Amino acid sequence: MQKIPVLTVLALLAGAAATVQAQSHQNPLVVTASNATHNQLLVYDTTARLIQTVATQGQGGVSGNSGGIAARGNLAAVVNFGSKTVSLFQRDNNSFHLKQTVPTVAPPVSVAFSSDHLYILDTTKVESHRMFGTIVNTNPDGVASLLKADGSSAQVGVVERQLIITEKSNAIETVNLLNDGSVSGFAASVANIPANVNTPFGLVTRGNNAYVTIAHADETSLVRNGAVLTVTPSGTQLSPCWLALVGPFLYSSNSPSMSVSRYAVYGQKIVQDAAVAATFSGSPTDIASGGGFVAVIDGSGTAPNQVTHLSVFSVDEDGNLTSKGVATISGAANGVAVVGSGDRDDD
Repeated sequence: MQKIPVLTVLALLAGAAATVQAQSHQNPLVVTASNATHNQLLVYDTTARLIQTVATQGQGGVSGNSGGIAARGNLAAVVNFGSKTVSLFQRDNNSFHLKQTVPTVAPPVSVAFSSDHLYILDTTKVESHRMFGTIVNTNPDGVASLLKADGSSAQVGVVERQLIITEKSNAIETVNLLNDGSVSGFAASVANIPANVNTPFGLVTRGNNAYVTIAHADETSLVRNGAVLTVTPSGTQLSPCWLALVGPFLYSSNSPSMSVSRYAVYGQKIVQDAAVAATFSGSPTDIASGGGFVAVIDGSGTAPNQVTHLSVFSVDEDGNLTSKGVATISGAANGVAVVGSGDRDDD
């Protein structure tokens, strides 16, 4: 058997390491989905310039939710509501390719990743799918029914050993995860939900903390260990709907006020830092962060003349948002995520 020189082996290993390092420090890209009958992944750079369009091989049609797209590393998962599938894309340099489609037990509305699972929130259930590297098992390893299961499900997120879920018909609930990360048991309502609860919408998680909006009560809450610990009013801005985290700052997109507010979060505190950190020409429908950027989609008009705008902002050390670009999308695009954001963890 031919021996490979040590220097050659070292050169190959160095090249592989350089490739991994380059991939882990790629410039962030922003993705949304057209949400049309023939759903497409729309890929933008951080100046909101469209650079790629890729078919999901599924049907759109979802609305009134958040987290319709989730990102982990160079992967992006996109819900196809009309065809009951989730599409998994992988980024290579500055382009994406469709890796696989995953069937769901009911129409999907929101997705979230852990280190070894993809979690899919459907209209009536939540399901877990084990991941093997960048491949998702098409068969769920756990399924649980939602508390309301009336089609009002809004978003799913991952905390320690649990999923946290919102249903707009006044449910904030958790589902336990087994040691292997699979869904187990039944959904349970979180404790200490405010008496004036009215339409829980969006959420964002970090560690064991989940920040959850109670949109029509104009409040944002902190949920930890299955209980609401803190509730903060949104002040002059109405209906905080969707949330994103960047370091110590929490951003809420306020649909009827067509604005984003900034909060400082620490311990059990949620303190409004800027009532209006950015404004829009339409009602925001989702928000995401990554790599020092915040991306927001807002919509205006009614079918068949709906228009969506994608706005991208950079974030400085004080949490200020600086516009980097705005794109106009024909139709009611859904979901937004920042992919390939290097080694900076904004979430």
